[in-house]
Amino acid sequence: MHLAVDAARVLGLERAAGLVNAVLRRFVRERGDIFAALDRDPAVRTAQPAWLVEAVRQAWPAQADAVLDALNVHPPMTLRVVGDRAAYLAGLAAAGRPAHAVGWAPEAVVLETSAPVTALPGFREGRVSVQDSGAQLAAPLLDLQPGQRVLDACAAPGGKTAHLLQGPVPPADLLAVDIDGARLAMVASTLERIGASARLRVADLSQPGALGDEPPFERILVDAPCSSTGVIRRHPDIKLLRRAEDIEAFARTQARLLERCFALLAPGGRLVYATCSLLPRENEAVVAEFLAREPAARALPWPAQVAFPPGALRLPIGVQLLPGAEAGSDGFYYACLGRGDSA
Repeated sequence: MHLAVDAARVLGLERAAGLVNAVLRRFVRERGDIFAALDRDPAVRTAQPAWLVEAVRQAWPAQADAVLDALNVHPPMTLRVVGDRAAYLAGLAAAGRPAHAVGWAPEAVVLETSAPVTALPGFREGRVSVQDSGAQLAAPLLDLQPGQRVLDACAAPGGKTAHLLQGPVPPADLLAVDIDGARLAMVASTLERIGASARLRVADLSQPGALGDEPPFERILVDAPCSSTGVIRRHPDIKLLRRAEDIEAFARTQARLLERCFALLAPGGRLVYATCSLLPRENEAVVAEFLAREPAARALPWPAQVAFPPGALRLPIGVQLLPGAEAGSDGFYYACLGRGDSA
């Protein structure tokens, strides 16, 4: 307090020094009441936009406070390890970078202290990539089988593309598509780092005929553009960039993408719809409306061979991961859809 008063005097504001002193003394006396009054407004307490606070409270009333608080917590640096995870953890420890495995995510490792990616053993060689544990669900949910063609829609920046190519059953043919050529270049850079290849194409998959005469795909990943409200802890600028009216616009785009991509799915094929949103309007509502329109589509259950994240919410259609839940991941939504009687 005395430093603020001294600063006023140094700036030649001698007459203001008394006012500064009085205001600060009153604040010290009344700060408990002041903070209590501010905390009664959850938007102020959590430093989240009022529209988002209301949307989260409506969607997840039992988890809302934990979710809103979690969006302000510094996120962990989570890695996806290719190969022997225990050996990699030992290597990290030897390099003075302690970490621990994520029990439910078989390839995930969390560093105790964040580090530059170039300092990670095996990063340049593609043995490890930075990827949230929740994001590591997308590839296994596709349940790839030998010889299948895969469409990775909205592929940039390439983390899920790399995971597909480094999985136990890599695609026979992988087409990675993004609407943004500059972002698709990031996918190319990632594939070069891991020593893998795929076909890359700039296209707007929300438009009919975007892929020309491509034959159907047995597996499709639609990682749809969304409000990104599930990753605010990693990108706090989202709180300033998003508005309530954006959600309906995202939902319209997501609906077009889902419809166009499903049209590219082979009979008996499997499509995974994913977002990093917390909001049902972009998630379960989009999928439910699509299923009501498309008689050939059906919702598929969570695959038995994919561990279910602790604390995740099983919905009538799909699964929601919430930040702040036991899984420790960002917020994601996943729904698995099939065409026909098998997938």
